[in-house]
Amino acid sequence: MELLSLERELQGNSYPGRGIVIGKTPDGTKAVCAYFIMGRSENSRNRVFVEDGEGIRTQAFDPSKLSDPSLIIYAPVRVLGNKTIVTNGDQTDTVYDLMDKQMTFEQALRTREFEPDGPNYTPRISGIMHIEDGTYNYAMSILKSNNGNPAACNRYTFAYENPVAGEGHFIHTYMSDGNPLPSFEGEPKLVAMEDDMDVFTEHVWNSLNSDNKVSLFVRYIDIATGSYETKIVNKNQ
Repeated sequence: MELLSLERELQGNSYPGRGIVIGKTPDGTKAVCAYFIMGRSENSRNRVFVEDGEGIRTQAFDPSKLSDPSLIIYAPVRVLGNKTIVTNGDQTDTVYDLMDKQMTFEQALRTREFEPDGPNYTPRISGIMHIEDGTYNYAMSILKSNNGNPAACNRYTFAYENPVAGEGHFIHTYMSDGNPLPSFEGEPKLVAMEDDMDVFTEHVWNSLNSDNKVSLFVRYIDIATGSYETKIVNKNQ
């Protein structure tokens, strides 16, 4: 698989929707996670990321303009012991709660399906990072309608053991802008990572469409110690 530039992938797509990137820095010392949200409606754009314990949650920037919180207010990132969970919806809580009861990532997501927002039927994308005793692996998932048919849910899980330094994977909800919005197709894209967290954050944020981007979360986790640094960028200030 060709190693792609994450910047070019984002610059070439005005509306990838919500996206998850997980990988490892080129020097091999850090696990990398990024999550971004975009919006076309006033309701979707009226959001910010705020820290919530070891994770984050979405919050209305202007509560008076919040018309429907059901699919836009949730906790995208939660931490369960040595596992970091990141998703594009309230399935973060599902994965957290059921993995806490000894179910696997895939088993937890079997209880969910794509979002009920026809005609888009937005896919639910999820990722999990596991760091323990200096080892690191991750997995990604997408739950999507069967080519826009809500009668069937297609489920895909991609697991990455002993990730290669300098490589990551990128999955997002939509192939491009459209009406209805076309769901992501294929396996997560192989993308290049960067050692410098500030540079990586700047490159991702500046590559997202300026009209549609809303918020970005980035976390670098030290694989040896489990300690981490987090950056949040919000368009609404």
